[in-house]
Amino acid sequence: MFFKKRQVSLSDVKGDVDQLVGDVRALLSVKELDAIPEIKRIRERMDEGMGIARDSAARAIAQTKHTAACTDKYAHDEPWHIAGAALAIGVVLGYAACRR
Repeated sequence: MFFKKRQVSLSDVKGDVDQLVGDVRALLSVKELDAIPEIKRIRERMDEGMGIARDSAARAIAQTKHTAACTDKYAHDEPWHIAGAALAIGVVLGYAACRR
């Protein structure tokens, strides 16, 4: 079975994480679960964990944007280095493909 590859943007990832956090919070906010003493501890740990996950995702998105901006600037400032690296990678991949 073949799967279609879809382009995933950073806003898609952030949206997915936000939706997951919302779904988990909605599940944990069901009042009928208050009768179970362990649920309060689980809610607190899940809420803390979701906060940490959201912060980590935000940092990862910011780092990815920064890395992409630096790469773009480098590619514009040093186009011959990029062309040389692409050529070298192409040669290595071509050699590896021919050896099979």
